[in-house]
Amino acid sequence: MKDIMACIRFFTQNSIRLEDGEIFYIDPFKMQESFQDADAVFFTHDHYDHFSPEDIAKVIRKGTTYVAPESMRGAVQAILPEGSELVTLRPGESVTVCGHPVTAVAAYNLMKPFHMKSKEWVGYVIQIADRKVYIAGDTDATPEARQVSCDVALVPIGGTYTMDVAKAAEFVNIITPKIVIPVHYGSVTGSKESDAQEFGKKVNPEIQVQIIKEY
Repeated sequence: MKDIMACIRFFTQNSIRLEDGEIFYIDPFKMQESFQDADAVFFTHDHYDHFSPEDIAKVIRKGTTYVAPESMRGAVQAILPEGSELVTLRPGESVTVCGHPVTAVAAYNLMKPFHMKSKEWVGYVIQIADRKVYIAGDTDATPEARQVSCDVALVPIGGTYTMDVAKAAEFVNIITPKIVIPVHYGSVTGSKESDAQEFGKKVNPEIQVQIIKEY
């Protein structure tokens, strides 16, 4: 069975690359390389650090599939290359993208105004290397998020717009993935030097914490 960690790269903020035969990018942002090899590119919501046309151009190629919340349809269509496929999802909906099962999970704040439930923004559970990988997006520990079953979780820890270190660890200890990767820290919000280490100390020891931030 393929090592799941060999399939995952995390760059910064919520910018993630998954590779299992097919290559997927989620929320490309501040990309320092021009890969131009995406089979599909996923967006969680339309904030500038998650939907950056400049960075999208660095990962797409001819034939790339675009995957986004239904509420982002217009924004994505405005940058969609001619002939490209756009797949949109509402929270709770599932689809197969390039042979990989994908489910959209509602992503929103409970007590903050930055990510409203009414926007119907999402995270994704994507099957990679026979594992369920959950990219939570910009979210709090919502009832929908607490119901996620996954092997690997990429969870925001930076605070301000999402869960902070303590709330993220509490959330992870509820959903109990085998592996957790902290994201969304040390760029726009959160401390690059200390947040991931503090998060790791608060996560139950039976859950493996992987810190793989590239920049």
